[in-house]
Amino acid sequence: MNTPTIGRYPATRLRRLRSTSWSRNLARETTLTPHDLILPLFVLPDSGVVTEEIESLPNVYRYSIEALLPVCQQAIDLGIPMVALFPCTPTALKTPDAVEAFNPESLACQAIRAIKAQFGDKIGVMIDVALDLYTSHGHDGLLSADGQRVLNDETVEALVKQALNYARAGVDAVGPSDMMDGRIGAIRAAFEAEGFVDTQIVAYSAKFASGLYGPYRSAVGSASQLGGASKASYQEDAGNVKEALHEALLDVAEGADVVMVKPASYYMDVIAKVEEACLVPVWAYQVSGEYAMIMAAGERGWVDSERVLLEALLCLKRAGCSGILTYGALQVAKILGG
Repeated sequence: MNTPTIGRYPATRLRRLRSTSWSRNLARETTLTPHDLILPLFVLPDSGVVTEEIESLPNVYRYSIEALLPVCQQAIDLGIPMVALFPCTPTALKTPDAVEAFNPESLACQAIRAIKAQFGDKIGVMIDVALDLYTSHGHDGLLSADGQRVLNDETVEALVKQALNYARAGVDAVGPSDMMDGRIGAIRAAFEAEGFVDTQIVAYSAKFASGLYGPYRSAVGSASQLGGASKASYQEDAGNVKEALHEALLDVAEGADVVMVKPASYYMDVIAKVEEACLVPVWAYQVSGEYAMIMAAGERGWVDSERVLLEALLCLKRAGCSGILTYGALQVAKILGG
């Protein structure tokens, strides 16, 4: 059968829908809004209004709790629905058993209480559950006596204590990012037993052993503790997709409300397959290395960093994300709001 033609051109001209801005807007399949964004915030133990620039993450800062509150207000005003807290624990408080993670007066708990006291449900507060910010060795879990292995079951017990500590402080969601087996079920059971039935669990189900975490580890001060040690014995191999799906399905079965893929941009195939397999929302974390590369290329004039950042986040949304953690959340929300 011959294709219908008008003159010498085909009847189907796909460029018709691209010809004007109004037509492109109406034909757009995927839209990025500030409601899709989650803002990571680094918290300092300083008193007063203190802000520190992070050299490896342009336009990203560490904040004292007092300085953090206006940033949360800015996020609310821009339509960003959630912040994710990352406390910069003083080295003196880091121990092999991560005891500071269970301290109800820890920096993390103080920050949670301060934000919830001022803003209530106007903005969600999430915090990671993992021991790396509190251990003197920089690993996400407890080590064996010889220091050669990260212990799974003993770590899960510690993670439950940490998660309950944050829940008692009033956090809205915990993000177990440690990659220990069985921790989602254990945390969910503990939450139910203590009445925290509305506290969400955002499971880092597909967290890969990536080379893209460097700027983050410098920002929170865990790089020096970890040194050259590897997290490959508990984080996933970058070449594995079935393993990521298996983890995600297990976490959902154990009680996860959301599953996370981290890093994001290099793993859009994983995002798409996890989103297809799971009935819960799928989030992704555009990690520090991904963000830093975009910003560094922009500083050198090689790319338009704002345009590339927007494109990267839109593509993550297209891949299946309903939420994206990005260090560019404020910058992007301002652009989208304009």
